[in-house]
Amino acid sequence: MDELNWKELEQIPIPEGLEDRLSAKIDEWEDREKRKVNGEPSVQRIQKSKYLFPSYLKVTAIAASVALVFGVGYYFLSHEEPVNLAEQDTYQDPVVAQQEAEKALNLLAYNLNKGMGQLEKAKAISERTETTLNKQLNILK
Repeated sequence: MDELNWKELEQIPIPEGLEDRLSAKIDEWEDREKRKVNGEPSVQRIQKSKYLFPSYLKVTAIAASVALVFGVGYYFLSHEEPVNLAEQDTYQDPVVAQQEAEKALNLLAYNLNKGMGQLEKAKAISERTETTLNKQLNILK
């Protein structure tokens, strides 16, 4: 191993395209070194910057996240315990509560009857259409 046997090395087959790939890689390294000397950004940095957020968007996203965390924390720390709505009466007077309940039920019944009336009209029109269609089909037979 100390001495290189050039004849044996020359017999090792060289893969196709190896010379072109090595030349391209060497050229890339030379361009990178030239850019470092001139202070220009490297090709990899240019390619990465295409896909990443610009720096001002990063800062904005971080600031929004921090504001959101503080807002949620403030909301939970400043609120008292929630009132259980199931235990809370909406009306103190039972007579007024009964009147409001009856008013709501009457409104529901009125709208339900109105819808049922429209349903009956549609059903009557459907039946008339069906009888007319059956008559026409019987005539065609």
